Amino acid sequence: MIDVTEIFACEVFNDSVMRSKLPKATYKTLKETVNDGKPLSLETANVVASAMKDWALEKGATHFTHWFQPMTGITAEKHDSFISPSDDGRIIMEFSGKELIKGEPDASSFPSGGLRETCEARGYTAWDPTSYAFVKDGTLCIPTAFCSYGGEALDKKTPLLRAMETINTQAMRILRLFGNTTANHVYTSVGPEQEYFLVDKNLHDQRKDLIYTGRTLFGAKPPKGQELDDHYFGVIKPRVSEFMKELDTELWKLGVLSKTKHNEAAPAQHELAPIFTTGNIASDHNQLVMELLKKIAHKHDLVCLLHEKPFAGVNGSGKHDNWSLITDDGENLLNPGKTPHDNLQFLLFFCAVIKAVDEYQDLLRISIAGAGNDHRLGAHEAPPAIVSVFIGDQMQAVIDALEVDGDYTEKKREKMLTGAHVVPGFSKDTTDRNRTSPFAFTGNKFEFRMVGSSQSVAGPNTVLNTIVAEQLRCFANELEGAKDFKKCVVEIIQRTIRNHKRIVFNGNNYTEEWVKEAERRGLSNYKSTPEAIPHILDKKNVDVFTSHGVYSEAELRSRYEIYLENYAKTINIEARTMSDMIRKDIIPSVSEYIGILSDTAFSRKSILPDIDSIVEIELIKTLTELNSGLYMAVKELDEAIKGASKYKDDVEEYAKYYRNTVFAAMNKTREFADKLEENTASEYWPYPTYGDLLFSVD
Repeated sequence: MIDVTEIFACEVFNDSVMRSKLPKATYKTLKETVNDGKPLSLETANVVASAMKDWALEKGATHFTHWFQPMTGITAEKHDSFISPSDDGRIIMEFSGKELIKGEPDASSFPSGGLRETCEARGYTAWDPTSYAFVKDGTLCIPTAFCSYGGEALDKKTPLLRAMETINTQAMRILRLFGNTTANHVYTSVGPEQEYFLVDKNLHDQRKDLIYTGRTLFGAKPPKGQELDDHYFGVIKPRVSEFMKELDTELWKLGVLSKTKHNEAAPAQHELAPIFTTGNIASDHNQLVMELLKKIAHKHDLVCLLHEKPFAGVNGSGKHDNWSLITDDGENLLNPGKTPHDNLQFLLFFCAVIKAVDEYQDLLRISIAGAGNDHRLGAHEAPPAIVSVFIGDQMQAVIDALEVDGDYTEKKREKMLTGAHVVPGFSKDTTDRNRTSPFAFTGNKFEFRMVGSSQSVAGPNTVLNTIVAEQLRCFANELEGAKDFKKCVVEIIQRTIRNHKRIVFNGNNYTEEWVKEAERRGLSNYKSTPEAIPHILDKKNVDVFTSHGVYSEAELRSRYEIYLENYAKTINIEARTMSDMIRKDIIPSVSEYIGILSDTAFSRKSILPDIDSIVEIELIKTLTELNSGLYMAVKELDEAIKGASKYKDDVEEYAKYYRNTVFAAMNKTREFADKLEENTASEYWPYPTYGDLLFSVD
């Protein structure tokens, strides 16, 4: 029996460990660095490093690594042992403050988007003391930022930390204006819900597309999908349950607040949800979640698929990013309270978010852009590419009344009665949930539902923090010079509602009517990554990031280059994998089956000359036509891949070519392959089918 209270964070050098291992003066100094941003002296770092090393050795660690998050979207590690030679030919175990604070990995092979030349190989990792160190697989992992030799951010953590600082600064200005003298810091509270698929490892390893790309490039629709809704919240199968138990245990050891687990809507799809924590730690923890999902799945002869759309025709996987603002004394600034219409502080923060989403809807779309997410958005319960905000009936009524300076009649909480007297009655929430909305207010937080399953939440939260900080800055600038503070607050709220209510939509985001309505309202609709990414360099977007010190213009341009180049590379890998599978497996297998059918028809005609082989002849005709069509389609696909080279010097045109030409050729090619699968005998089809993959795990 696992004692969760005993094992939780047992592998983490957290606050309680530091309090017990560090001298009081050192602990106090370190906390001042974490909480107030005060510089950390090398002397203090040496004491922390020594205690951290001793603790890690007790945990069986032999190495340390600066654990960072480069622009690849995954984590990176370079392991160094604690050993140092001694004069007697033996070794001692050492770890200095200098080694704790800074590392020097080779930065030449990580994406930089032109921030440095290949010859400028040196990069730096810098300790992030706001995120606890931990021991994993015998290595002390030290969360760090990653920058180039010139100081530019080459990672996802550094901009997030900068954005957390700026939203704290601007939110504190607002709180002080409202007379709050007790709070000293405002944190972003984040809870990323993680969706994923589990498939049998043996079946997975028989499919090159899953191995190389993480998604199925072919696959005819099985007789059963998710139509019956029988998988959603269903009984967890024994093999999956054992996987989940081990996953929870390992996450708890690392201090990850894994709370909820259940089956999701699609067959073989599942979800893990954590308790919310500060944005920086939530981002680090989600990286660990994705790593351990894959690692532990293998131990159970499973493979975890984090691609946003591994199977066509069923739900894709997202990552709902729950976001709020919390003071260090525990106040949720997005909690409406019992009387939201009178809660001016809440309404001001609420309107800051509404205004931010409206003015920077393109940045939110960019923050979740990627080849995988393009498949998911707008299909099977995923939000569309059009950004809008759902606020629910109660808040809609509140802002409607405020806009016209009218009266608001508070909606009483309705009593819910089930009709079964043994079931207690309960109060119905005054807010509802809209599963089709990209950005929804859900009581005391906003839920950004567009984030893809495989994506780091650092990017979206960097954007959210920055754009909301910008609105709070504008509000604070106006309020600090106001003669009548309350009157000015009301005027800002009313003006914001009038000017930005176009972004609010409480209806069904899936309908074609909404697409037309959104266009009429002037909302952006970037359907693909190559359409969205170039807007990161729009002047207003560059200005908001540079003015808050979150990104420099050079850092933004680097991300423009990296994102578009990564998109093109992803489609290139998929297209080449598709061609390889068709030429080496599908066409030969179908041809063999056609040969068997031909032999059967010939034999039957020889033995029973008066009976026509109608079945075989019709199948031969169908399969031959489809196989020929597939051959011609893959030839076109290969030519499309070759044609990309002439656009390589212009990364934007390069990405657009892959979207408009190569990806289109892939879709055409797939149509032939999927029809062939439907008409080919199972024993001759070269790959496990959708039915095999989705329903094989017991």
